[in-house]
Amino acid sequence: MPKTTSLKEIPPSQLRWVCDPKTLKVKTTEDVKATKEIIGQDRALRALRMGLEMKHAGYNVFVTGFSGTGRMTTIKRLLSEFQHGKTTLRDHCYLHNFLNSDQPILVTLPAGQGSKLQEEMENLVQEFLKNIPAVFESKRFKEERKRSMEFFQERQRSVLKDFEQKVRERGFEVIQVQVGPIMRPDIAPLHDGQPITFDQLDLLVKDGKITKHQVEKMMLDRAQLEGQMELMLRELRNIEKKAKESVESLSERFILPLVKESVDDLRRKYSNKKLHEYLDQVQESVMADLSRFRVTDEQSPQIPGIQSQEKEEDLFIEYQVNVVVDNSRTKGVPIVIETNPKFKNIFGTIEREIDRNGIWRTDFTLIKSGSLLKADGGFLVINALDALVEPGVWQTLKRTLRNGLLDIQPVESGIFGTSSAFKPEPIEINVKVVMLGDAYIYFLLYEQDDDFKKIFKVRADFDTEMPKVNYSINKYLHFIAMICEDEKLLPFNSNGIAAVIEHGVRLAGRQNKLSTRFNVIADVVREANYWAGKAESSIVTANHVQKAIDEHIERIKLIEEKSKELIHEGTILIDTTGSVVGQVNGLSVLDMHEYIFGMPSRITAKTSIGRRGIINIEREAAMSGPIHNKGVLIISGYLHGKYAHNKPLTMNASITFEQNYGGIDGDSASSTEIYAILSSLANIPLRQEISVTGSVNQNGEIQPIGGVNQKIEGFFDICNKRGLTGTQGVMIPHQNKKDLMLRHDVIEAVEKNLFHIYAIKSIDEGIELLTGAKAGKRLKDGLFEKGTIHYLVDQTLISYAHHFKELLA
Repeated sequence: MPKTTSLKEIPPSQLRWVCDPKTLKVKTTEDVKATKEIIGQDRALRALRMGLEMKHAGYNVFVTGFSGTGRMTTIKRLLSEFQHGKTTLRDHCYLHNFLNSDQPILVTLPAGQGSKLQEEMENLVQEFLKNIPAVFESKRFKEERKRSMEFFQERQRSVLKDFEQKVRERGFEVIQVQVGPIMRPDIAPLHDGQPITFDQLDLLVKDGKITKHQVEKMMLDRAQLEGQMELMLRELRNIEKKAKESVESLSERFILPLVKESVDDLRRKYSNKKLHEYLDQVQESVMADLSRFRVTDEQSPQIPGIQSQEKEEDLFIEYQVNVVVDNSRTKGVPIVIETNPKFKNIFGTIEREIDRNGIWRTDFTLIKSGSLLKADGGFLVINALDALVEPGVWQTLKRTLRNGLLDIQPVESGIFGTSSAFKPEPIEINVKVVMLGDAYIYFLLYEQDDDFKKIFKVRADFDTEMPKVNYSINKYLHFIAMICEDEKLLPFNSNGIAAVIEHGVRLAGRQNKLSTRFNVIADVVREANYWAGKAESSIVTANHVQKAIDEHIERIKLIEEKSKELIHEGTILIDTTGSVVGQVNGLSVLDMHEYIFGMPSRITAKTSIGRRGIINIEREAAMSGPIHNKGVLIISGYLHGKYAHNKPLTMNASITFEQNYGGIDGDSASSTEIYAILSSLANIPLRQEISVTGSVNQNGEIQPIGGVNQKIEGFFDICNKRGLTGTQGVMIPHQNKKDLMLRHDVIEAVEKNLFHIYAIKSIDEGIELLTGAKAGKRLKDGLFEKGTIHYLVDQTLISYAHHFKELLA
């Protein structure tokens, strides 16, 4: 087999970017000043800062990016800059509505005045409890009350005396008769100076002591007197009513100045109009029921053996103040990070309790605030996915941000939409919401929810990589130093630092980029420190970093080992030596989320006369994804453009990934499939020791693919296990050269000329490498150079066309 040209082979120096420890200009991380600066997220920082500083409605921020790119850390650090800014903090209080107890009144006061109002209202009630009874017990009040009561009592006695005199003059007397549980006055006739009943009068008639006519006259007189007695009793009740009114007027005359003075003192301390109206209602309520402030043990009897659960504050609950947000101790701008965004935690709730009668009840004192209200005047940070999966949270959050009004409602009302007669006054809020999520959630909401784009006008997108320049490398150095300092880790020497930086480049997947997935980098630093400790080293070196990386992979590579085991055992057929017609080793990547690895796959092609063109067996079996299907159609376009200028393509070419049972997608094997088809048509064998990856366009130009490092290492592991022959290698698109960050063992094999990495630009270069034969150029007569691959393919297709024409004749 002709020796392939070395022009396409990539030298070992280009297979991995190496960080020279000398360029770091430090001996250990102890020489580096640790900083908590945000690294590599300039775009996201500008967007975040703009969103946080905008004061207009709708400029809430949606932060997208992969986990581990420092989104939450960045938000916390950036918000800390705003924490000491200027803002107007407010206390939100709910008060009893004397006109409609189901609609509590909202009073918003400057920060610190809410708790002060709460305390002063408690003092006001205590003051009333002390001073009002004192007035009632004062000598002057008692004397005036006594005079007033004596006056009305004297009038009652006078009326009663005059009536009793009239009754006696008519031969009757007023007596008290038991009627049920009460005594009521009645009129009884007199006989021998003693009151008797009419039944007794009947006996006297029988005895002849009085006549029947006399009895009838008595009954008529009694009826007249009873009518007069009703008038007398009505007058007594009027006198009693006037006496009560007189006492109330007296009480008001004595108590009103005291109550008014106390309420006015409180009113002068606040300039809130709604609070003034409430205090007016408080004054009216107190004066309307002064007896509540004269509670005695006699007026509050208890059932023996049962202790009263009613507290003193419950007796005067309408005078309490429910401070749902108290900013008296809040310094700076409120920043709330809600880690558990349930409906109750975000929006608050209205709690219920069981009274002593076993009945559910609620009132304004049971209104509780949530994190959205606590963040009023500041910022609220929540996770998008957590908020979306919680019932009722997203819809309520949208409504609140759109209207700028927060309706606190019971949890069951917010989640299930049940109605409640208890409706506190809505609260006007000013909150900037920062929501964290991935790009999928962002675009899903953007497309499906019209309100989303109106209330989240700023997107801060966190990148997973940054340019690998000296500035970025220096920031990496400071980051490693910060982790070591904060977590009391062993210092890293320059070699160890360089190894961490190189790992950051490999994570980024490109030699000119550094990964910004700092959670992964931090884990490598911690684990390297662990292995240095196990080795009883006082410093972390490159060997410890590599040990940490290798051990991490070892923990999660079980599926890779099992898959490659099937190849080594011969269950999955992969050739790494020899040459075969219509067969080539392709490369694929398996993504296990936490770990990505490459695996070779046998791709075969069989060609024959026909009109079906390329038969994608995976597609026929419904195992091919849309991108792979597109790649196969591009192959068809390439073949038509290359060979169908002077004849129709009367060919069937079936292609498949052998022993593929799980489906396939992607176009990185499209060039590999072309090689297999060309080999089958030209009847020229392909080298099995070279594995191929690369996308292709209809012009036959090789295009870059992803996962190049994992693909190369996957085939290398198979060859290395079987024994390197010195001819094995991988063919990759030339554009992927800049993405190479191969393992050290692969580079060592290339340095020893035991393994080879080839970079190609076209199908022609690739087929020459795989066959050792010249690809061939098209001549002026439309044919290809004799003896070349394209010539052999073209001749086969011409033969197919002739035979097909003969079959149709």
